[in-house]
Amino acid sequence: MSFDRKKLKIKPLKDRIHDIDVNIISLLEDKGEALIINDSINEAAKRIISARNSGSSIIFMMGGHVIRSGVQRYIIDLMERGFISCLSMNGSCIIHDFEFALIGATTESVARYIKEGQFGLWEETSRINDIINNACSDKQTGIGEAIGESILNGDYPYKGISIMAAAYRLKIPATVHIGIGYDITHMHSNFDGAVTGAASYRDFLKYVEQVSNLQGGVVMNFGSAVMAPEVYLKALSMARNLAHQDGQRINKFTTLVCDLHDLPNDYNHAEPSKCGAAYYFRPHKTMLIRTVSDGGESFYVKGTHAKTIPALWSALNLHEKK
Repeated sequence: MSFDRKKLKIKPLKDRIHDIDVNIISLLEDKGEALIINDSINEAAKRIISARNSGSSIIFMMGGHVIRSGVQRYIIDLMERGFISCLSMNGSCIIHDFEFALIGATTESVARYIKEGQFGLWEETSRINDIINNACSDKQTGIGEAIGESILNGDYPYKGISIMAAAYRLKIPATVHIGIGYDITHMHSNFDGAVTGAASYRDFLKYVEQVSNLQGGVVMNFGSAVMAPEVYLKALSMARNLAHQDGQRINKFTTLVCDLHDLPNDYNHAEPSKCGAAYYFRPHKTMLIRTVSDGGESFYVKGTHAKTIPALWSALNLHEKK
């Protein structure tokens, strides 16, 4: 026996209390030195400029809270100026981006709606499944491309703040890495696991291709504790496998992790002990230590996305002028 999704009661988004609306989205404003959190931001900015100048990959990975922090204009500007060559995210990112573009609001209280079993069961949000089903059935299109094209060319009143639409407009790969059952769109009867899974895998292969060009480049991770480090790790192994066969190496690149964890001052020198909880924070051991141990560099910045992303943007402005 399987659960019958057709029996679910689906409500329109107009009936939902939205926790966030477009008023949270920051204006594009250079706050200069006031937002430069520490030297790591400055050093990472220098590496990003160098990567752009050399044509190496600059990969920006993120979790859903980045969209909810209101830094869309900063990310879009970074893409427009060549400071992001690949945008990678989990499934929640496209949900928040889609809802923002469609109604200018997003995010519901889990505590409020889980009590009555209404969490995630909203009619308009399930259109994401229809977009993927229609656009990705050709077995060539990925999720990021499908959502970006739909928002850019469709009737979305707030498409100007959509990072998905911007990526599609700029022809920048936007890769969406889903886990079946992770996202509210998977609860709906129009969700097709086969189509969505295949489309996400195509995005993964696009991501691996970007990692193949990582020598001299930069990988950034904003707030993704599992998806970003795990996808990056597998992709790097695949890319290095081919490079090794050709007598090449992918070892000299930079990783930047921005999160809220307290890491020791020597965070990029030694792995945390397996006996402690810090060992299981994947961005630390995977992105800051293991994968850059043979020639790369790594930087960590503690702070909210609303501060770290504008800080990086300001640092790039500062060092680009020099």
